[in-house]
Amino acid sequence: MNRAMSGITGKRKRPADALLYLVIGLFTAAVFAMTMYFAGYIFVKGCAGITFALLTTAPNPIIRTIGILPAIINTAYIILLTLVFAVPIGVGGAVYINEYANKRKLIRVIEFTTETLSGIPSIIFGVFGYVFFCVFLNLKVSLIAGALTLTIMVLPTIIRTAQEALKAVPLSYREGAAGLGASKWYMIRTILLPNASSGIITAVILSVGRIVGESAALLLVAGGSAMYLPKGSFFEQIKNSGSTLAVELYRYAYSRGENEVGFAIAALLLIIVIGLNLSVKLIGKRLKGGAK
Repeated sequence: MNRAMSGITGKRKRPADALLYLVIGLFTAAVFAMTMYFAGYIFVKGCAGITFALLTTAPNPIIRTIGILPAIINTAYIILLTLVFAVPIGVGGAVYINEYANKRKLIRVIEFTTETLSGIPSIIFGVFGYVFFCVFLNLKVSLIAGALTLTIMVLPTIIRTAQEALKAVPLSYREGAAGLGASKWYMIRTILLPNASSGIITAVILSVGRIVGESAALLLVAGGSAMYLPKGSFFEQIKNSGSTLAVELYRYAYSRGENEVGFAIAALLLIIVIGLNLSVKLIGKRLKGGAK
């Protein structure tokens, strides 16, 4: 048996396979090198421009000072609002598809819809958000309109990732809970969701990464101004317009030609994205360690 298997393995090691592995390795190295060069160039050009004054002040055209604190606050508002809307809907949709939906046609329609949404350009979401949320619902150009638009954009990521996390939970857990007389909702709430929490948190953090980097849609639905610090309560502020860090990057680098500030904001966004990805791995290890 071992000789037969070794013979089969030996036959598979053909020159064409070796060439294919070599090509794959070269492409992988090229992608890695380009990524490192891209990230390193942004860090070198941008980190020097990240100052305490830049992060803690608002821009003032009168005295010609530059600051991105309003954009940082608007970004935090957008992230919080989007997650409040998207996480319950996304996780609930994943639970429904995975645990409750019985009709295969309905499941295929929902999965096809989510996959289609994930491939639509963000500017189309922006046009839809402006027509529906800003005009039809009369929310005007505001942070809440931007959050609702981003909710639609990140729902496919949350639904698909949470669905895969739920599928990874062993079937024996469900059968054991049913054998003990637990209701389906009790099983989902106490067994299924805790065991799938690593994947769900990953979906949330990946969604935050897309929210932080989105600019095209927000230019239309949330506005492009971050001149003043937010005033009033949280609920008053989300009714006003405001630009996020990604929108400010576009404005400084493209509209104003202030490349140094643009690189500083780009470096800050890159730091945030890297931090999010590291936190995904750290949370995943913690949860796996706790499960053991």
